[in-house]
Amino acid sequence: MTQKKRLVILDTHAILHRAYHALPDFSSSKGEPTGALYGLISMLVRIIGDLKPDYIVAAFDLPGPTYRHVAYEKYKAQRPQTDNDLISQIKRSRDVLDAFGIPRFECEGFEADDVIGTIVEKLKREKDLEIIIASGYMDTLQLVDDIRVRGFTLKKGLTETVLYDEAGVEEKYGFGPTLVPDYKGLRGDPSDNIPGVLGIGDKTASILVASFGSIENIYKILKKSPEKIAAAGIKEGMIKELLEQEEGARFSKMLAEIRRDAPIDFILPDNMWRQSVSSERVLRMLSEFDFRSLAPRVKVLLESAPDFSDESFSNMKDAEAAAKTTEDIPEEELNKAELAVWVLDSNLTQPSIEDIYRVGQNSDYTPAFENILKEIQEKELSFVYENIELPLMPVLRQMEVRGVKIDQAFLKKLGGDYRAELENIAARIYTAAGMEFNVNSPKQLGTVLFDTLGLAAKNQKKTASGARSTRESELEKLKDAHPIVADILAYRELQKLLSTYIDTIPTLLDNASRLHTHFIQTGTTTGRLASQNPNLQNIPIKTELGRAIRHAFIASEGMQLLSFDYSQIELRIAAFLSGDEELGEIFKAGRDVHREVAARVFHVRPEDVSYDQRRRAKIINFGILYGMGVNALREALSREGHVSTRAEAQEFYDQYFVAFPLLAKYIDDVKQDAARLGYTRTHFGRRRYFEGIKSPIPYVRSAAERMAVNAPIQGTQADIVKLAMIEIAAWIEKEKHQEDIHLLLTVHDELVFEVRETSVETCAKAFKKVMENVLPHTETRGIPLIVEGKSGPNWGKMEPLKI
Repeated sequence: MTQKKRLVILDTHAILHRAYHALPDFSSSKGEPTGALYGLISMLVRIIGDLKPDYIVAAFDLPGPTYRHVAYEKYKAQRPQTDNDLISQIKRSRDVLDAFGIPRFECEGFEADDVIGTIVEKLKREKDLEIIIASGYMDTLQLVDDIRVRGFTLKKGLTETVLYDEAGVEEKYGFGPTLVPDYKGLRGDPSDNIPGVLGIGDKTASILVASFGSIENIYKILKKSPEKIAAAGIKEGMIKELLEQEEGARFSKMLAEIRRDAPIDFILPDNMWRQSVSSERVLRMLSEFDFRSLAPRVKVLLESAPDFSDESFSNMKDAEAAAKTTEDIPEEELNKAELAVWVLDSNLTQPSIEDIYRVGQNSDYTPAFENILKEIQEKELSFVYENIELPLMPVLRQMEVRGVKIDQAFLKKLGGDYRAELENIAARIYTAAGMEFNVNSPKQLGTVLFDTLGLAAKNQKKTASGARSTRESELEKLKDAHPIVADILAYRELQKLLSTYIDTIPTLLDNASRLHTHFIQTGTTTGRLASQNPNLQNIPIKTELGRAIRHAFIASEGMQLLSFDYSQIELRIAAFLSGDEELGEIFKAGRDVHREVAARVFHVRPEDVSYDQRRRAKIINFGILYGMGVNALREALSREGHVSTRAEAQEFYDQYFVAFPLLAKYIDDVKQDAARLGYTRTHFGRRRYFEGIKSPIPYVRSAAERMAVNAPIQGTQADIVKLAMIEIAAWIEKEKHQEDIHLLLTVHDELVFEVRETSVETCAKAFKKVMENVLPHTETRGIPLIVEGKSGPNWGKMEPLKI
């Protein structure tokens, strides 16, 4: 069978524009602007390294109007005039492409997208060729065709990329690639000044296209059976707007649709790109641009090119001496720089070397890192970086090296029991359905539940493509409607436990049956730690089936596992951050916070609070901290069996803030500060930025506000746990207990240790004291941090410590 060749088509202007706006104003020693060129070459390096193309061609825009400008004089009219620095780099990019041996295609009156569409059309019958379109924007996704034509796009900055096939496009939009122009025809495209239908936004356009297909079909149904459009949730006023603006919708679609008939002479190049590249010219150009950091990476890619020689590389001005890549930067130094980038902006999780250069505004590693450290000082983030994150690095590495011992025999037996139960549940599901089907298929499951069994829930949600959702939150609404639903939820839980933990953990063990998970300091936006291989941050605790897995985490012979957990730490943090005296007094007096809140919300004495009222108060407490609105609170109460109307949820919400007015003010202040500054701060100064906080789209802005409310609380909690880990590690070293006491795991508020049996009592008292006094009482406004300890032979079987 002939192996398929791969062609990558570069949307050159899109890549250059994206790079120009994403990167700092790089310039060479001669003063030539080079930021966009750096981005283009970086993208080429990534494409060649990741996609391994046989052929590369580039599509270009030409100056002057296109047929779209002729048809619509306001097309792209809102765009400011292109900066001179970018214009000069667009011209120079032709030299870059020529050096890499990449042919260029362009056509007067047509855009680069149309050139790409025409190339795709000309090659669609080539069975032994696959095509990948590399672009900085999403417009070209309409050209995606199954897996034969895919789109390689930039997701964030220049470092995060996504490779879309047809299924990926459908997952993103809720409909296939061919309908993307119809979607844009309805909602418009502000970036190109395509008007669309006035009043129609993302959500409505998505519903219409996912439910009814093309604009032509939508209007056909609209005129014959408008009730079908209304049944999809489109309001009467919007239907009227659609009817009045039919011509505009069709015209906007035409503007958004990529042409496939540009008059270009295209044939696949005779030579593969490696046979056409001029290594000497490429390396000379990198020297001219002062891209010393890129030189070694490009060298690796070019070594197999026909004209490559080490002499051409060694002649490059100071390249070997000045260049630093991930290969020759010491790992610890690189980790420090990555941490620094993440501390500056936690949205840049697991930052890359390109992020370091971009944030550091320099294409050389050392000055880039120095600039980042300077910015950390300017933004008052030095404590977070120098006193929390840097000292934590060696602690985490020690935890990884030690690992935790796993009882393989227990996991094997548990796996056998769970697989047998999985078969029993599947049999019950098939009996209830009256047929066998693929329980893992949302489509087949939806057919069984909603068509065969006729189940339906109030306010049932649909997927983006219009299908009735079978996700867990929607199935929970149907639990009382039919026994099959509970079995499906149990089936999913067992299957996830098997695949994620029970079957996976044994494959990750060393010869001593120890599991060495990898902790990721820069893996979350909140400041919390992440872990992988496996992810132990999500180890199940809510159900008995999930908790059973913890029994497999055992202590070595002669040792015990100790667990220390902060009690209600987020509520305590909320109390001292807000300065709410009522909430603070509850903790100072050592009273049950959920019972006390229930007493205030339900207007009863604390001693008269029922079990059900306390549970509802607990949901309200944590719901408020996570920024829940009234509707979300009602849903949360309903999921736990506390059926509430919206009016009841509103009453609970109002009474809560009457009881704790300073907490209410604090939450409002956080939202206002986030909207004004774009970020929130923890008690220690850690920042989290929110791109959507000023969005004109209500649900985007609301989501950002919810996260903003919780960020200072969850981030402060993460910082407290990290400081405790650092201080405990220092105590272990000072007391010379390195052989007897080992910190193994951290899961949110909990720390897990392996301790010699003779040292349990000594270290338990010390750890409790350290953890409870990480913050002085003057900083917590006198609100105590309480730690509860447990010990046992395994993580699942632990008894409270008497400390």
